[in-house]
Parts: sequence; structure tokens; C-alpha cells
Amino acid sequence: MLRVHFTATDLVRTRVSDGADPLWETVLSLHRLQDRHPDPALPVRRRSGHGDGRGPLGMLLPLVPRRGYFPDFLTPPAAAAGVEPGLEALMSTPRTRLRAELTVLADRNPLPSWTRSLADGEPAALRRLARALRTYHHSTLGPLWPRVTRRAHTDRALRLHALWHGGAEAMLRTYGPAMRWRSPVLEVAYPVDRDLRLDGRGLLLVPSCFARSPVALADTALPPTLVYPARAPKADATKPAYQGLAPLLGHTRAAVLQALGGDPTTTELARRAGVSLSSASEHAAVLREAGLVASVRQSNAVRHVLTPLGSALLRENSPSGA
Repeated sequence: MLRVHFTATDLVRTRVSDGADPLWETVLSLHRLQDRHPDPALPVRRRSGHGDGRGPLGMLLPLVPRRGYFPDFLTPPAAAAGVEPGLEALMSTPRTRLRAELTVLADRNPLPSWTRSLADGEPAALRRLARALRTYHHSTLGPLWPRVTRRAHTDRALRLHALWHGGAEAMLRTYGPAMRWRSPVLEVAYPVDRDLRLDGRGLLLVPSCFARSPVALADTALPPTLVYPARAPKADATKPAYQGLAPLLGHTRAAVLQALGGDPTTTELARRAGVSLSSASEHAAVLREAGLVASVRQSNAVRHVLTPLGSALLRENSPSGA
């Protein structure tokens, strides 16, 4: 079991990430790829002969065993801003950290000889690793990314709804059964017994489409992060959830309402709904007047979130009725 110890300050600083983290999803999908029954959404399969370092999987699979430890440097916090910022951070990993984390990995899983240059921090080896991650992410996860982000945004909206209406402790109670809140400790089902003391740093919770179970960074000195399986939809919709609302709101406005999962900015809302920025702003204003949407300014952007009434309206008019 993993026990995450909170203080009052930690509760204030605990937050849910803005969406799926591309490098966490990349690494965790590699776990799933090696399952006896891999996720059918993943179009590639492990083949013999990849351990020699040829091709993206040849570099990545030795660093990400089917189960257990993998190096923390593969999932830098900078990846929350996108694949490229994450890879830039990875290529800047100090040599001492590369060597230490690869030594831990080698103690548990034999590593191919080429990883020595990676442990030495050779720039060419780091570039090859970054290229392998980039290629695998774009070729394998790229086609799946809209599905991944939708699931993460839907899960995030659920957590934020609990946070805004009941505070951080109420939000932490939504993560059962694998994560149970017993104040002031979050008990997490985990393959090893360990304690994580936040010591005022707060906790970043990251929803994941490919996580089998909750996973944390191994190094407790790093920013506390807990990645967890995003809640799956109750049913696969065969038609847009907003279709039943179209006669009431109109197709475009109903689509805008459906696109509001995960408190998007007006720009993100326009992209998701496939409308212009001005149209998204106008539709959001009408929905706000109707009490279906709440909007708040954050820095230079305006974010929109479904109100309980808006969520209920979508839920009652979804194909599954969920």
C-alpha cells in the first residue's frame, strides 16, 4: 500500500492536472502493450528482436518493463505542457540522475549494452531516446489522442465538481476503491509498501487512459504526482450525447454544451465544437444566462465549466441515459 500523508497546506495545494500527460500516457501505454491481452486500441504489438535497440520499441521496452519500476526521468513534469517541452526536459536530465535511476532499473531487469551511453548522459543517446518517444507517441497514440483527452477531461470535470462543492477532502473521496481517503492519509492500492509525505508541497493528480492502477513517482524528492485510471464512460455512445438536446438548443449550441468537459478556455471550446471563436463565446454566454454554464477569468483566458444543472441536462439526454 502507498500512504500519502497530507497536511492542511497540502489539501489546499492539491490539484488535478489540466488533462492527460503525453509522456505518462506514452509510458503507461507501453505497459499495456506488453500485457497478455493488450489494449485493442493499441495498433502495434511487441515483436521479437526489439531488445537490440533498433526502432522506437527497441529503445523503449527495455526501459519500461511490463510491471514494476521504470525511471522517473521518462515522465518529467514539463510534459504537462506537451510532448516537446517534456522531451526537452528529458534531454536535460542530469547525468547523476540518469545513472542512479538506470542503476535501480538494472538491478531488477537486465539492460542492453546501449543503455550505458544513456547512463553516461551522452547527448546522442538522449536524442535517440527522445526521438523514439516522439515517434512512438505520434504514430501509436496520435490517432487515439482525441479519445484519451476526452476521457481525461470528463474525469477531471467530475473531480473538480466535487472539489468546488465540497473541498479537497470531498474530491479525494471520489477516487475509491483503489484510493481511499482516511483523513489525513490517502491510502492507495500499490504493489509495494511505502509512505509519501507531501510536507506542504501538495499533490498533482493526473487522470490516465492507460494506467492499470494508480502509480506515483519513485523518487519522493520529486514534485509529488499520482497518476490514476481515468473513470471510463458508463457506456459507449453510438451517437453524440447532445443529439437529444438538439431540438431544444439547436445542433451547434448543443455541441458547445457537450464540449464543455474539463473547464476549457473559449479557444479550446471553439476547437472542440468546431465553431469560430466568436461563435463559441456567444453560445457560452447564452448557456451561462440559462444557468447551464459558469465562466471564470483565469489570467488572460476565460474558462467555462458545466454547472450541476448543465451536467444533469447532458446526463439525462445522453444515449445511455447515464
